[in-house]
Amino acid sequence: MCVVLDRNESIMKSVRIVFPNVPYYACIWHLWKNVCGNFKRSRNTLSDLFYSMAKAYRKTDFDKLMANVDKVNHRVKKHLEDAGYEKWSRVHSTVNRGRMMTSNIAECINGCLVEARQLSILEFLEEVRILFGSWHCKSREIASYTKDTLGRRFEEVLIINASKSSKMELVPSSEFIFSVYEAGRRYIVCLERKVCSCGRFQLDEIPCAHAIDVLKEKNVKDMHPYCTDYYKPDALAKTNEIPMVPMPDKEDWSAPEDVVAETVYPPRYR
Repeated sequence: MCVVLDRNESIMKSVRIVFPNVPYYACIWHLWKNVCGNFKRSRNTLSDLFYSMAKAYRKTDFDKLMANVDKVNHRVKKHLEDAGYEKWSRVHSTVNRGRMMTSNIAECINGCLVEARQLSILEFLEEVRILFGSWHCKSREIASYTKDTLGRRFEEVLIINASKSSKMELVPSSEFIFSVYEAGRRYIVCLERKVCSCGRFQLDEIPCAHAIDVLKEKNVKDMHPYCTDYYKPDALAKTNEIPMVPMPDKEDWSAPEDVVAETVYPPRYR
């Protein structure tokens, strides 16, 4: 488990208090916007390099990309170092961050609650509960009747990886270890440990193209056991199994009159 945020100091402080043992990481989109604001002349040149670094699966690939960044603007490299590679780079993350690289879901929630921000705190929280409750219920319903072995998004990833595995050559080293050759490069796959030297198998926790090529060679038809259980419908359903119970009507609250009578609005400014 981890928390992805926009590096806002107040949010980071709250995360440390509420989730003291949970690491937090930077949203790569917000970090890049910060880089653009500080180094405007380099942003067009470095955009692709930055996102490739953030999403890199191997440290050697990351280091090569960072060397190119250094050639373009050494100050940008220093800025990213100060931010902490482990906070925004997938391959340097202290926990398996997987595919969660941005805080887009939080931005989506903010967009849905724009009008509700004008309400009092209690009314705003009720709007949040209604929104989350409806999403919660819908997600639980979808997960309950899905017939796929994996969630839809992860099934698509598996299909894409399978399509990439058709033009590879492999050489077995043992029952579980294979060398896979793709475009002149050699990758080592270990099915027993569920790892590949490309980094994708162990970080995405779903067979990469090289692993799928090995599984095909071994006549394995069902590749789902090599995927993490978190991608399977049962796990997805469990994330939504606890319903969000509505609050009772305000007239039924058991609270001091001065508390009920007071109306508190959110701050006017961020």
